Amino acid sequence: MRKTLYSRIVFVFISISIISLMMSTFIGLYLFQQKINYEGQNSMIEKGKEMTEIYNDSQKQSPDSFFNQMTQLTSYPIHLYETPDKSQFFTLDNNNVADISQESIQDVLSGKTYRSTKKQKDTYIGFPMIINEKRVAVFLQFSYESEAIFNLLILFIIISTLILGSLLILMAARYLILPLEKLKKATELIAAGDFDVTLDLKRQDEIGELANSFNKMTLELKQIEEMRQDFVSNVSHEIQSPLTSISGFAKALKNEQLISAEQRPYYLDIIVSESDRLSRLGDNLLKLASLDSEHHPFNIEIFDVTEQIRQVILTLESQWSQKNINFIFLNETATLIEGDVDLLQQVWINLISNSIKFTPEFGNITIDLVSDDKLAATISDTGIGIPEKELSKLFQRFYKADKSRTSTESGNGLGLVIVKKIVELHHGEIQVKSQFEAGTQVSLELPLKQ
Repeated sequence: MRKTLYSRIVFVFISISIISLMMSTFIGLYLFQQKINYEGQNSMIEKGKEMTEIYNDSQKQSPDSFFNQMTQLTSYPIHLYETPDKSQFFTLDNNNVADISQESIQDVLSGKTYRSTKKQKDTYIGFPMIINEKRVAVFLQFSYESEAIFNLLILFIIISTLILGSLLILMAARYLILPLEKLKKATELIAAGDFDVTLDLKRQDEIGELANSFNKMTLELKQIEEMRQDFVSNVSHEIQSPLTSISGFAKALKNEQLISAEQRPYYLDIIVSESDRLSRLGDNLLKLASLDSEHHPFNIEIFDVTEQIRQVILTLESQWSQKNINFIFLNETATLIEGDVDLLQQVWINLISNSIKFTPEFGNITIDLVSDDKLAATISDTGIGIPEKELSKLFQRFYKADKSRTSTESGNGLGLVIVKKIVELHHGEIQVKSQFEAGTQVSLELPLKQ
């Protein structure tokens, strides 16, 4: 049988209550037994004095009748000794007869008052009385019957405490377990793929904090799930589009009657272009996954970043020379920086390629490098610009600003995401400013040393 947390809490609380009461009782008896006996003896001595006074006031009553009445009034068993060998015992029921020593009998017959010691098995007191003009020894034996009502009251209090305490413990345990049961059900819903779950627990304790953390986790999981779905949708779209083109033109090329010999190179160029697009998408996805894993090789070297940017511009010459774009390099002074050469080269390639792509013919691209305690790099163009409302979305995966702008341009919406990831790996920052139909400015700040 499965032991629930609720049953465990109830069992532990009740067990602790019972054990605590038992231990308290035993410890209390151990610590106060001698005090209880002593106070009991004082009470019996007072009773003895009262008995003596009552007997002296009622000389006509026989001793047997008198002591029977006193036994009923006080509930104490009475021992009466005329001599050490001659005694009478008066009691209400078959109480055990106390073992009274001969020494104590002799002491009382000689006129002394006697108290039993803690070494003796029974608790009793002895006092002398004059009966029929003769001294006798009277012993009152301690009886728990006189404490019966008090004992019943204590027992009632203990039992009531246990019952009421158990009921309160059941309620308290339920109060503790109920939110955990809600948390369990919510967790099962999340495991089943439902991320629209929230825990409405308005508590200020640790369980309330747990519920708040759970709600935050659920919100983050929901966002991750939405990103996953968007990612799958975007990747599927980016893959499907070139595959459709490749498949369609390949089928057309198989039909010699449909495509003339002069048109074949054109369609083959489209197939090659779409294949390259798929290849770039695969490369970017692999690079982004590697950067996200935080296990991407990060080889720090000291190199001239000015020379690196100059080489990137030369590499991309076929693209910008076709559009007669004018490059302006404001500061060509050598600037040394610590960083990963290959990763930072990818940054310049992506950013300058974007500027070339969206800058019209005879436009300008300006690159400015300023180094102080940091490297500040700015790449500005006179391109078509980006609407202000879309600037905040530029670094989202697969996002393409204004689809109408990019319908004729190849791209998969991962270039700027990769750039930002690399810049962050170098502990730098990137910002984009743009004015629609007036141009775009990308600013980077990178530490000179890692």
